[in-house]
Amino acid sequence: MNRGHQTFAILFWLNNQRSKNEKSPIYLRLTIDCKRVEIATHQMVFARMWDQKAQRVKCRLEEAQIINRQLDIMQSDIHKHYGLLLAREMPVSAEIIKKSYLRIGEKQRSFLEIFDLHNHRLSEKVAAGKKSANTLKRFVITKHKLISFLKYQLKVTDIQANNIKLSFGIEFEHYLSTVQKIGTNTSMKYVQNVKQVLKMGVDLGLILSNPLAAFKCSYQHPDRDKLTMDEITILRNKDLVARLDTTRDVFLFCCFTGYAYLDVYNLTPQNIITGIDGNKWIIKAREKTKSLEQIPLLPVALGIVEKYKDHPACINRNTLLPVNSNQRYNGYLKEIADICGIKKHLTTHTARHTFATTVTLEHDVPIETVSQMLGHKSLRTTQIYAKVTQRKVSNNMEELKKRLIDREASDVMQASC
Repeated sequence: MNRGHQTFAILFWLNNQRSKNEKSPIYLRLTIDCKRVEIATHQMVFARMWDQKAQRVKCRLEEAQIINRQLDIMQSDIHKHYGLLLAREMPVSAEIIKKSYLRIGEKQRSFLEIFDLHNHRLSEKVAAGKKSANTLKRFVITKHKLISFLKYQLKVTDIQANNIKLSFGIEFEHYLSTVQKIGTNTSMKYVQNVKQVLKMGVDLGLILSNPLAAFKCSYQHPDRDKLTMDEITILRNKDLVARLDTTRDVFLFCCFTGYAYLDVYNLTPQNIITGIDGNKWIIKAREKTKSLEQIPLLPVALGIVEKYKDHPACINRNTLLPVNSNQRYNGYLKEIADICGIKKHLTTHTARHTFATTVTLEHDVPIETVSQMLGHKSLRTTQIYAKVTQRKVSNNMEELKKRLIDREASDVMQASC
């Protein structure tokens, strides 16, 4: 590669002389005007898996793909440093770029220092109403998990941000899963939070690159509990004492609107409007994502709203429904499930999933419409709910059966003519 009269080249190569446990380290060789320097990539690979012509790992395993992505990022970062020095009309040599890339001579930022800055900025957004307090709480918990990991794994209280490698994410996830016994999805979310903090560090120029950018957070999509229409009917018709009756109504309201606990807790009469169709709608931004949910009120949900419009708790708090504390609400739902003989774990997540599947998708409401009503920013999020159910298959096949019968009858009629 030529920039003016200066020659510039990057080569990745395998240093077999430093092999350990049959694996050899990968080095980056930077050459400018025939002068070269070498930078360790901190990646190890079996010699048989290395393709020197392509300068990448040739195996298709996920581990190999991660290493290749890390090499791509490193190569891109070296180019960025080279271009920045040229743009500033500063002296350029292989040694200067190496020092710039490794940030030799610059003030080093610690990881927890960057994490504290992130959380401080996030707290300011919470105060401004731009982010939810639960989001901040999640990052505070993540920081505590990191501190525990650093003490357990590295025997340190902090680490320089520029010393973090890809393996940090892998080891952190392993620690959460095996030592703290945290589920796979939750562990991955903690790693995702760390990636987000490091990305902010890159965006603010505090660190050169995100060392976890190549770490792929993979999630397991669990089978979510949802109620069938028969179970909803049982729930609606069951005689319950007053405290359980109120909780049952709030749960059913969520089943027919898709609202999560915090959203239904904060609903006010002012969130109800008359839509362009003349019917009652609820319009409210989700507490979690701040994305707008616009939901026409189905008769069941509308009936519940009417039932509680003069309830003392609703008047005192200016809320749409008398929703209990989350702990009490979930406790009452467990009682209700036992009384109704429903062998499922009832939560607002169950209700939200019931709305997405049993109430809407199984009745042929387009997934794009369901996504908008749930306040999802991406259709991919809605697709998690959209597993094909037996009822949906049955409905579609019944429609197909009718069309085939009608087509056959039409063919017979034409033949007789």
